[in-house]
Amino acid sequence: MATQNNSGGSEATAAVSVRRLDAGDHAAVLDIYNHYIENTTCTFDTQPFSLAARVPWFAQFEHPLYECFVALHHNQVVGYACCMRFKEKPAYGTSTEVSVYVAPEQRTQGIGATLYTELCRYLDTTSLHRAYAGITLPNDASIALHERFGFRKVGHYTEVGYKFEQFWDVAWYERPLGS
Repeated sequence: MATQNNSGGSEATAAVSVRRLDAGDHAAVLDIYNHYIENTTCTFDTQPFSLAARVPWFAQFEHPLYECFVALHHNQVVGYACCMRFKEKPAYGTSTEVSVYVAPEQRTQGIGATLYTELCRYLDTTSLHRAYAGITLPNDASIALHERFGFRKVGHYTEVGYKFEQFWDVAWYERPLGS
């Protein structure tokens, strides 16, 4: 499955294609994620992962409901968006957590929106009922992206994470699926 963004964005966005993650993408996806671990509060992981340590994370996409899409620009992975288990308890099985990460040099090019277009299209075809996204605050760009795709704020945890010697709030956003 691949899509082409022809929405009139920048030249870089117009040349971006999206497809499902494959094993050859793991190192590039990990490089993007490790950047966010080391430099931002977008994730509350605090230490970069080795490829071997991240194998279980990649393995979750073998589950029939969970998926990861990568964005390619000039055949290089420049971002990814995924849906995964929301919580371990069985009754949460109809919910999913989503996230999107774009290579830092490619941010503001519309790649996150291109990825979420594909991810939301996919999610709306599944038996999943709700999608959730946790957004460390402040993050106006992520809030705008999620709201653009029908996510609405449903909760706010204050000082729930501690990173870079500071406490951070997290807002939770929800999107109904299949509608």
